[in-house]
Amino acid sequence: MTKLKVGIAGFGIVGKRRYQFINEHPNLQVVAVCDQAFKTNHTTEYGLQCFMNSSELLQCDLDILFVCLPNNVAAEVTIAGLEKGLHVFCEKPPGRTVEDIENVIAVEKMNPHLKLKYGFNHRYHDSIREALKLIKSGELGAIINLRGVYGKSRVIPFSGGWRSKRELAGGGILLDQGIHMVDLMRLFCGEFTDVKSFISNDYWGHDVEDNAYAIMRDAQGRVAMLNSTATQWQHKFSLEISLTEGYIELYGILSGSKSYGEEKITFGRRDEDSDNGQMESRTIKFLQDNSWRDEIYEFAEAVLNNKPIESGTSNDALETMKLVYNIYYSDSDWCKKFNINK
Repeated sequence: MTKLKVGIAGFGIVGKRRYQFINEHPNLQVVAVCDQAFKTNHTTEYGLQCFMNSSELLQCDLDILFVCLPNNVAAEVTIAGLEKGLHVFCEKPPGRTVEDIENVIAVEKMNPHLKLKYGFNHRYHDSIREALKLIKSGELGAIINLRGVYGKSRVIPFSGGWRSKRELAGGGILLDQGIHMVDLMRLFCGEFTDVKSFISNDYWGHDVEDNAYAIMRDAQGRVAMLNSTATQWQHKFSLEISLTEGYIELYGILSGSKSYGEEKITFGRRDEDSDNGQMESRTIKFLQDNSWRDEIYEFAEAVLNNKPIESGTSNDALETMKLVYNIYYSDSDWCKKFNINK
């Protein structure tokens, strides 16, 4: 079978990781990339075409486009790819605003034969998959509440970067990293109808937030609490899920930096005969991160066999972005500070 030709817009850390796993797929091959860091257009000794911008990249003969670009241009390039007749995989977030993803969806609807997927990579981690399987099985009962913390020590590297600038990023730590936790809470519970929040940039002083504190409730009365933070100092990923017959705790997430600790899930069942809160529990540790590979392979399967996108659909991106912005909107002082309008 002839390999599908793939282009990558944005060849930084994430773009290069995508490159590795795309080329591992037997039916995909990256033939061209672009990045603003390139000083000239050139072709590597291995035949990879390298361009300085996405416009030139899109002139290539491609079947699939991967968009690994800053938030201010992600939606624009995604739309350009769809309009060129390409299947598109775009990293999270889908843009700076809800309007950005709505504009993409309008173009997607005009091209129903094309596949569009968003890179909510955490859904493909083994600990998350195990938790979702446990929840769907019902063996630990129904969800009562969730508590999540996702944090790192700063918004951006100390040398600076576009993530600290509202005009380019749209938001701070919540939109950049916390969006993964927001997406997982939606994955486990569905949509949340009531949101309360406090948003702050008091420590780093950028014009984007370095902390977001949110409490959310869904139509069934289940409550989720979230802290997305850039003042954690030691990187942390933690999600606790209380259920009527037990609990699930996710701790650590395997990443390229290895700075979030080992990835593991602990789950237990309530002991009806115990009056001191003791529970029988089990812990599983995951030593290998297959999420990048599995996410790309699932997308390839949809493209090659004309199957629907299972996870990370444009609707997933839309609803997750809506919830992120509901968290922003719920702090009226934050909205006034930066003239954020609903």
